[in-house]
Amino acid sequence: MNAIVLAILVMVTLSLARVSVVFALIAASLVGGLVAGMPLTAIMDAFNQGLGNGATIALSYAVLGAFAVALSRSGITELLANRAIRGLHLDDQPSSRRWVAFTLLGALLATAVSSQNLIPVHIAFIPVLVPPLLKLMNHLRLDRRVAACVITFGITAPYMLLPVGFGSIFLNDILLTNLNESGAELGLEVTRGMVPMAMLMPIGGMALGLVVAVLFSYRRPRRYEDRDLAHGDETPAQAARHLAPWQMVVLGASLVGTVAIQLLSGSMVLGGLFGFALLSVSGVFRWHEQDDIFTEGMRMMALVGFIMISAAGFAGVMQATGEVPALVEGSAELIGDNRGLAALIMLLVGLFITMGIGSSFSTVPIIASLYVPLALSFGFSPMATIALVGTAAALGDAGSPASDSTLGPTAGLNADGQHDHIWDTVVPTFLHYNVPLIAFGWLAAMVL
Repeated sequence: MNAIVLAILVMVTLSLARVSVVFALIAASLVGGLVAGMPLTAIMDAFNQGLGNGATIALSYAVLGAFAVALSRSGITELLANRAIRGLHLDDQPSSRRWVAFTLLGALLATAVSSQNLIPVHIAFIPVLVPPLLKLMNHLRLDRRVAACVITFGITAPYMLLPVGFGSIFLNDILLTNLNESGAELGLEVTRGMVPMAMLMPIGGMALGLVVAVLFSYRRPRRYEDRDLAHGDETPAQAARHLAPWQMVVLGASLVGTVAIQLLSGSMVLGGLFGFALLSVSGVFRWHEQDDIFTEGMRMMALVGFIMISAAGFAGVMQATGEVPALVEGSAELIGDNRGLAALIMLLVGLFITMGIGSSFSTVPIIASLYVPLALSFGFSPMATIALVGTAAALGDAGSPASDSTLGPTAGLNADGQHDHIWDTVVPTFLHYNVPLIAFGWLAAMVL
């Protein structure tokens, strides 16, 4: 069996068995490297070299987690949640919960979409915005799995379809460029207008999966406990009682400043530090508590951070095995002259490759160099080739245990320890997005 396929199967099997994802990634790295014939020292070298690629995003999440805990400790989130619960009569009029839940999900979707283009902060908004909403979600009895599906759709579908913000980077700078470079000697010429049109049908499949998740799969109420995110000399509810109006202004300024600093500097770390520092000097919590609050926030994000770091190491080993070309070539030998089977296998192989690397942005150059000649040899049109490469690259973002598109929602929804990364984020997003992506990506390849 191909080393990458075996490594992915090991990672997924261990993760589904509720083994720590960090342990699963390390074990899968060893299995994949050994099967590929790499010496143990070479495996560890590749793993260690890859670790650095995940360190920056992990540190960013830790700092934003500290900022989120500081917001909770100030009492503002408790105050706003209680006002919303009383004002909307969620405990007294259960009939209103459904419409409030839809409104909340719509707001989360709009925010996630905007994070890819209008205010391009990507996943940085999640640790700051989502934890304060957990108490409101609890009283709505909203299944957090549907919230995970909504957020994942919002941070993946826009950049695969809309050529603005991160979409401009993915569609134009990465996908378009690599398609033309890989197909230059074969007569393939792709224009900017062709790429979004080719991706329209696969993303339509994701949209269908979102509708199914919201209206059918997770519409039943689910109970969660109300848990404080921060613990200090006072509870958040006590802190909310003496929150001065000028301190509320400072809280708003810290939120705006965090986003502004990140956009200006390009660093989530600096943005989170600015917000935390502003809260520290505002008096919303006692000065001697700031070290404990910062540590508590980093601890809240520790699991996600370590998964991100381990995932980067795992991706380093997968690339070092050199098994990707062998996987594609071996698959091509099984296809024969069947175009329908060729499209399906190319998408499935792309799923394994991108689940291992965990990023569609990093996977496109690898997939395009292998898939473009293969697709053209089977007689696929330029539009169909775009759909195959783009869909194959996108498959790893929605539904991979190692992708920031699943780790991001988990970081926010598990802030109080009641949301499992694998069973509450990865499995729902895999079923509702990866399965339709494969089906509609295959359909696009056959009809375009």
